[in-house]
Amino acid sequence: MNLDFSAIAPSIPYILGGLQFTLKVVLLSTLFSLIIATILALFKITTIKPLIWLADAYTSVFRGTPLVLQLLVIYFGLPQILGFQIDQYWAAVVAFSLNSGAYMSEVIRGGIMSVDKGQREAATALGIPYSKMMKDIILPQALKNFLPSLMNELITLTKESAIVTVIGLEDVMRRAYQVGAETYKYFEPLIFAALVYYILVMLLTMLGKFVERRLRKSD
Repeated sequence: MNLDFSAIAPSIPYILGGLQFTLKVVLLSTLFSLIIATILALFKITTIKPLIWLADAYTSVFRGTPLVLQLLVIYFGLPQILGFQIDQYWAAVVAFSLNSGAYMSEVIRGGIMSVDKGQREAATALGIPYSKMMKDIILPQALKNFLPSLMNELITLTKESAIVTVIGLEDVMRRAYQVGAETYKYFEPLIFAALVYYILVMLLTMLGKFVERRLRKSD
């Protein structure tokens, strides 16, 4: 085997420089997807039929098509309609936010539905407004139920962020590929990129376990 990891040593700082794009995409997408998911989850548990249909249709489309296709449509397809090119970074954030929001909405909806129905009935009987009931009574309790699942979704999002390489965003994966093209050694830089993603996932996994332990202690 002709493997020489020392050949890519000078390029390691360059590859690690892609972490700023990876982390920014993941963190901002997580924030936006949580907002989208919460709105969709509230739509799904309402009694207003059009809102239920809208939320179900949204979830069906974004869960039923590949994430990479959604990213390509936003980055390459939308400019044809909008008349201007979308920045690579924002195209990635929009695609991940819309896609992850669909998955997270089911997680949040399940968490809300797991809260004892009697608490909603009691709040209604006391005349507490729906918005205040959700904000102060239901969602805080539901958070304990769906937070571990949200951490899993964050881990998945971190790994899937590597597909931004298809639109040329210089994240860890893209830079590792570029180093391979320059040195004619692809195995070493790609393995290094895999190690970077693995460490990120392990850190998030430990964070998730820590959060779960804290939630158990607070019960």
